[in-house]
Amino acid sequence: MTDEPLRIGVLGYRFMGKAHANALARLPMFFPEAPEVERHALVGRDEEALAEAAGRFGFANTATDWEAVIDEVDVLYNLGPNHVHAEPSIAALEAGVPVLCEKPLAPTVEEAAAMRDAAAATGVTAGTAFNYRFVPAIRHAKGLIEDGELGEIRQVRGRYLQDWLVDPEAPWAWRMDAEMAGSGALGDLGAHTIDLADFLVGGRVGEIERVSGRLTTFVDERPVYDEDGEVTEYRDVTVDDAYGAQVRYESGATGTFEASRVAAGHKNDHTVAVHGTEGSLKFSLERLNELEVLREGNRGYETVLVTEESDPYVDRWWPPGHVIGWEHTFVHESYEFLSAVAEGRSFEPSFEDGYEVQKVLAAIQRADERGERVAVA
Repeated sequence: MTDEPLRIGVLGYRFMGKAHANALARLPMFFPEAPEVERHALVGRDEEALAEAAGRFGFANTATDWEAVIDEVDVLYNLGPNHVHAEPSIAALEAGVPVLCEKPLAPTVEEAAAMRDAAAATGVTAGTAFNYRFVPAIRHAKGLIEDGELGEIRQVRGRYLQDWLVDPEAPWAWRMDAEMAGSGALGDLGAHTIDLADFLVGGRVGEIERVSGRLTTFVDERPVYDEDGEVTEYRDVTVDDAYGAQVRYESGATGTFEASRVAAGHKNDHTVAVHGTEGSLKFSLERLNELEVLREGNRGYETVLVTEESDPYVDRWWPPGHVIGWEHTFVHESYEFLSAVAEGRSFEPSFEDGYEVQKVLAAIQRADERGERVAVA
């Protein structure tokens, strides 16, 4: 890479586009040693909405065809719907352009494998955007586990609960179509939990060997609304509203995971717990600056506020005790990814990591279809 700013192209300008654009804008203020970036091009289909978003997000150019920007940018952030992950990402990598792709890596294992293979063949930096790896409390938890503070890991539990689809009249969206999304709560939310569990304990318990799973769709069709709020049609929901799974790791440890988009009263409830022979820990995204830790000999959990200057990333923000939020995880993620790009090295979570998660998701789907435990192929 040269000393010139990295020209960033971003495919997608809605929810994730805003989150990542905010991160790119914050980098020079809080991570001054990060590579300098130019928000070069924002890519989408709706020209009017795209132009408005580009103005708010600070992008110099817009394009309605991702192919048109591949030769113009140094880095591609692929934040489009799941079915748009594979083709642009592979094309970018083959053109020598590093890619950060949102999760899940692809709707299918086959597409995820193709993306993994493209990254391996080209040697270009590629990352899967599992942003929860970059929460300071999660980094602290990983350190405790790696240092053996919990002893031998026996159980992992994770859940991700939301309620944005509780109302049966909630509008239909691409996330409810299997061809575009691959799966529902399983891929949308479960991918985060499965990756986070692997990040925390994978080095001590090995890979997931076998899974059982159950996927449930509670609302089979949802309305499409026009600009006046009138229902124009109903479309089929072909993905799950909720899933539950039990897994067995190579070490013999077990895991229980679940996610729901119809859990009334839960807005963004992502929790992970790890139990060992000498202690346990618990993390909740709704209290992301805290970690609950139980050590051997103590009668109960201790609440650790992970906001000290010595904690991962915290020294870049505010004085100790001044908490950070969800959006900061994207800043940390972009800092690590763009630093890897500038230095020409690999990044984790990689496309290989995204592929491994996709294999587990596919196994859970197979287990549901067969009504039995299955191996993670």
